[in-house]
Amino acid sequence: MIINKDTAENVAQILLQIKAVKLSPTKPFTWASGWKSPIYCDNRVSLSYPQTRTFLRQQFSAQILEHFGKPDVIAGVATGAIAIGALVAEELGLPFVYVRSAAKEHGLGNLVEGFATKGQSVVVIEDLISTGGSSLKAVEALREYGCIVKGMAAIFTYGFEKSEKAFKDAKCNLITLSDYPTLIKKAFDQSFVNAKEIEQLKEWRKKPDTWEK
Repeated sequence: MIINKDTAENVAQILLQIKAVKLSPTKPFTWASGWKSPIYCDNRVSLSYPQTRTFLRQQFSAQILEHFGKPDVIAGVATGAIAIGALVAEELGLPFVYVRSAAKEHGLGNLVEGFATKGQSVVVIEDLISTGGSSLKAVEALREYGCIVKGMAAIFTYGFEKSEKAFKDAKCNLITLSDYPTLIKKAFDQSFVNAKEIEQLKEWRKKPDTWEK
């Protein structure tokens, strides 16, 4: 869920302005999953803009404290949320760890990098929620490590039914700074897309796996 309407609108506008989000209904992008999509989101672009990353860091920190309370540790999901997660941990004065997508095949074979102990509470930072699969793998890894996951905070979510169900089934609370409906409305209001394109964007979200077919 988005946690603040004003924040959601501000984040959406920023992502559009710095071109972290690109919208192209007529020439769709291809995701790693093979889905054809009229939107491509790369929130790592935000790290290149000092004012933007400061704003995101402050918003994350404020909302984590409000919705989860202060945890013992902040964890970032590799690789997209390592940097922003570390910034949030710095803002809150907390230890930071990150979770790999797979355990290292050499050395110690770590899946969780950094220092955390069994029983510590953790809030997980993610840059983007699509289906929720990789994000929840990080949650599962931390739980198996012995941590108590208080929830996850992300910059942006598409809000797919699949991801909402996955988070519910995993009993993991999710808060996001912005979401897809807010972003495409802002894109239309700011003339990033026209009336025909906004309808295409709405249709894609209903059935993203079969949209172009």
